[in-house]
Amino acid sequence: MLAVLALLLAPLAGTAAAADGPRVKLSESQAGSGGSITVSGSGWRARALLMILVCGQAVPSLGVPGGTNSCANADGRAVTTDARGGFSRKLPVAEPPVPCPCVVHVATVTGPKAEADAILQVAGHAVEPLPAQTDGGRLSALTDTRLDGSGGLLTWFGAPPVRTLVLTVGNVGTSDVKNPVFQVGTAHGVFAPQWEEQQWRGTIRPGGKARIELPVELTGGAHGAYTVSLKYGGKVLAEQPWGVGRPWGVTLFWVLVCLVVPAALFRIGMAVVDRVRPRPAGGIRHRGLRLPGIALRLPVFKPSTAAHAAPATSTLPWFTPDADPGAAGERLSAPHDDSPTSPTTPTREGST
Repeated sequence: MLAVLALLLAPLAGTAAAADGPRVKLSESQAGSGGSITVSGSGWRARALLMILVCGQAVPSLGVPGGTNSCANADGRAVTTDARGGFSRKLPVAEPPVPCPCVVHVATVTGPKAEADAILQVAGHAVEPLPAQTDGGRLSALTDTRLDGSGGLLTWFGAPPVRTLVLTVGNVGTSDVKNPVFQVGTAHGVFAPQWEEQQWRGTIRPGGKARIELPVELTGGAHGAYTVSLKYGGKVLAEQPWGVGRPWGVTLFWVLVCLVVPAALFRIGMAVVDRVRPRPAGGIRHRGLRLPGIALRLPVFKPSTAAHAAPATSTLPWFTPDADPGAAGERLSAPHDDSPTSPTTPTREGST
């Protein structure tokens, strides 16, 4: 019964903790560079991905005015909250790139933004007063951001995707903002954004507003889920998701290369084999399959000169040269002896 009651009260406790806001607690408030502390928290969104950093020039009441540029990003740690919105993670203590006062800054990576800070004294690190806060112009986003533009044929073949970040900002300060310098960041998935400074030409008077258009460009062949962020004065003004399609033209190109190159190599190899292989006797070259019905041409032997000089006779194979009917006056009878001494030939008396 008690176990069932505890299970029923657990979600209510988590909801109450979440209503109080996210909190961060440190195992030690002072540590030297190279050491480590344990960072724990409660009141966060369940199953949320958080980033833990040591940041300088910051206090919990003001947050981190310099953004993550004033944090030891290389020594940060990521953690995922449990079902109740709590976490516990060891964090190496590193010196931030700017002087202290320092804090341990915890912020969500994805989903609704939430952050919390806890004071940390980094032993041996320089300490300087915070920069004076002026009552100058301050910009705030008045409308949702959007990305204008679309991809083309070149983008389909791996060219860098390009869009234009468009939003309307207003000056909520007491002085003019002239030629403000924005920071545009692009992040792929859960990775930290890569920031690039871009200056907008113009003046925004107190209480006024202006339409801001800034170009955004990714690297060639980029695809997947990206997030475009806009920051001014160390504060993130807006974020816009950007789903970049895969450059299928590059995939098609490599498929064609894998098909055409082997076929070309095969043809070249067969041509080389046909050139270097031995030829059959008689000089007949077989270059491949021939169509049926095409007869081979046999060599023609020309008659010699002696054959042209000899008289034309009709020698038949069953007659000897002496008994050829056409050679002795076209006689058709059987041959006989006409000599005068022949015993079978009668002689007339008185003949001379």
